Amino acid sequence: MAKKEEKPDTIKQLFEYAGNYRYLTIASWVLATISAFVALVPFYFIWRLIKEVLRVAPDYGNAQNLSVYGWSAVAFAIGAMLIYIGALMCSHLSAFRIQANMRSKLMRHILTLPLGFMDEEGSGKVRKIVNESSAATETYIAHQLPDKCVATATPVGLVLLLLVFDWRLGLLCLIPVVIAFVVMSCMMGDNMKKKMAEYQNALEEMSSEAVEYVRGIPVVKTFGQSVFSFKRFRDSIKKYEKWTVSYTKDLRIPMMGYTAAINAVFAILIAGTFLFGGVKSGTVNNTFLLNLMFYIIITPIITVTLTKMMYAGENTMVVEDALSRINSIIERKPLEQTADKKHPADTSITFENVSFRYPGAVNDALHDVSLKINAGEQVAFVGPSGGGKTTVSRLASRFWDAQKGRITVGGMDIQNVDPETLMSLYSIVFQDVTLFNNSIMENIRIGRQDATDEEVIAAAKLAKQSGYPKCLLCKENEGYAGRVNHPARQNHRIIP
Repeated sequence: MAKKEEKPDTIKQLFEYAGNYRYLTIASWVLATISAFVALVPFYFIWRLIKEVLRVAPDYGNAQNLSVYGWSAVAFAIGAMLIYIGALMCSHLSAFRIQANMRSKLMRHILTLPLGFMDEEGSGKVRKIVNESSAATETYIAHQLPDKCVATATPVGLVLLLLVFDWRLGLLCLIPVVIAFVVMSCMMGDNMKKKMAEYQNALEEMSSEAVEYVRGIPVVKTFGQSVFSFKRFRDSIKKYEKWTVSYTKDLRIPMMGYTAAINAVFAILIAGTFLFGGVKSGTVNNTFLLNLMFYIIITPIITVTLTKMMYAGENTMVVEDALSRINSIIERKPLEQTADKKHPADTSITFENVSFRYPGAVNDALHDVSLKINAGEQVAFVGPSGGGKTTVSRLASRFWDAQKGRITVGGMDIQNVDPETLMSLYSIVFQDVTLFNNSIMENIRIGRQDATDEEVIAAAKLAKQSGYPKCLLCKENEGYAGRVNHPARQNHRIIP
């Protein structure tokens, strides 16, 4: 029987990003646990206050120490709140450090990956992992873990309180708690983890398609293809909708059972009053009435505590899924760096029996291809869509590494050329244009950060002058000559 693969511990992984800040996380757990126990003390003073009132009833003027009990309850409530605030301060400092370190590590690693990684994954998906998956860990460390400590410590104190004053009513109150806990455990099993992963996948796909659709709107509008281009985005939305409806229906009955159980405490107390309180015989005593009133006051904490535990369990699965997505990027093999800083002798490119297959593809995009392009030579690749034209250019600029064969630039294997040196030899015009959220001048300046404004303007003018072929008859550039309504289009010729 194969041994089940152990998943990395969630807290251990988060602590690796936290560094010394992990001690603040531990401090937040300790403080949150203390605050949970301190928060139960006011209920004891409330019990003392009710006991004193019932003792002197109906002559309430003889009641003693009511103000002492009242202010003591207030003092401990404020103390519990301040301790919990201290726990949140520690957890937030640690959470922000973890999120910052995680994003820094992700972005530094992405910079070392083949450029084809972005084409394969999609910028929308990568953006979601970097931003939202790391944000999920921040919420978990800052809020959910302290709440989980409180939710774990509170039931311990509650059980003691419930059993000390009237063990019969205490045991009755625990019945719905046990039922709710069992139902919650069933909802939080392996099936829930699978559903959570499916949920994140559906969100990623929808996010990626949304980004691609928005970026392509200018092209879509130009060619009047809005209905067809929307199909993939619409399909991703429909897929997410279908999953959400199905998931909601699956949890409908368990959630109804859980909600009914945690809210059944008062019904249990009423039954207990009839069973043990002497209601039928008319012999209700002050002690039983005191304990009953105390249980009515304290039992809502059970509902709040169980709900916190449920959400803490759900968020644990969210973080586990987020870390697995982050690790899916971190575990990607980066481009091999070389210590050889030599510059290629020239810009000639040679393919020697090169074969390449895209990740997940069935067939090779290139198979046993050999070619040589001499320095200064102009070459055009012509062929049908999917014939490998773009793949040749991507492999030559090392967007990907070929699985077989060898590619050289100036006689040097491109895997032995420093990536920055290699990219300095290429000027690439991508099919999918990406503009940064900045001015046109700054977008042009991306290629050379130290360029002056005059140099940027000169480059733009040069691109305009030489970037389009001319029509021999009307002397218009290809931007006009390529139109369907170009006059006598079939008879015109385009030349560089």
